[in-house]
Amino acid sequence: MADLEIRRENGILWLTLNRPEQMGALTVDMRNQILAELALARGDVEVRGIVISGTGKGFCTGADLSAPRGENPPAPWAGQIREVMRTGGARMLRALWEIEKPVIAAVNGTAAGLGAHLALVCDLVIAAEGVRFIEVFVRRGIALDAMGGYLLPRILPLHKAKELAFFGDSFTAEEALTLGVINKVVPADQLEVATKEWADRLAKAPTFALGCSKRLLNRGTEVDIETSLDDEALIQSMVMGSEDAQEGMNSFRERRKPEFKGR
Repeated sequence: MADLEIRRENGILWLTLNRPEQMGALTVDMRNQILAELALARGDVEVRGIVISGTGKGFCTGADLSAPRGENPPAPWAGQIREVMRTGGARMLRALWEIEKPVIAAVNGTAAGLGAHLALVCDLVIAAEGVRFIEVFVRRGIALDAMGGYLLPRILPLHKAKELAFFGDSFTAEEALTLGVINKVVPADQLEVATKEWADRLAKAPTFALGCSKRLLNRGTEVDIETSLDDEALIQSMVMGSEDAQEGMNSFRERRKPEFKGR
């Protein structure tokens, strides 16, 4: 079985981390495969959405650190670490944040460190009951990384983000729902059904318009009101010329349900 299962179904790209014995820990090859699939999906109008999930008791517990390093390996120097950080997991998370397609995380099990951010960077998050999220970095004696310094203050109040980063305590899916950082909690045996329901809805939506709305929302916390309004006007001027926008207007006038094509 492949460590990363890839399938396309009804307009949705499914990426499943398939390392149950390793709690979904990401290898370099898996990360590179995900990046390659996202690059292909970005230019493929047949891909209307993306789902990321895992298998077993873990969604993803971060990067796989089990690879042998030999005896007494030399400590990496600061420039090397910086390069790895910029080109490794953070690159994958940024690709998910920026891709012009809606992304759902179906969190089946523990999501820790980079794995927690892999879930939370997605546009929509559905989690199984009892799943735990862990900002594990402080437990390893290291600073917050994997895009955490950018992501957490955008989805949480600042003091709560600091609490999670400083103490590394786990929080359950139910607590995450209360905090507003995930969308839905369902029984474990209903996770796939609930995910497919939302994925099917996204596959029938105006994909280009959704991607543009995603960009506006992601930038909304970073720019002033004038820039945001200019962004809206510019993006809407492009969206209004799309096939889906014309279909939306025509279906409204004709009092029928629209049939969007993602174009």
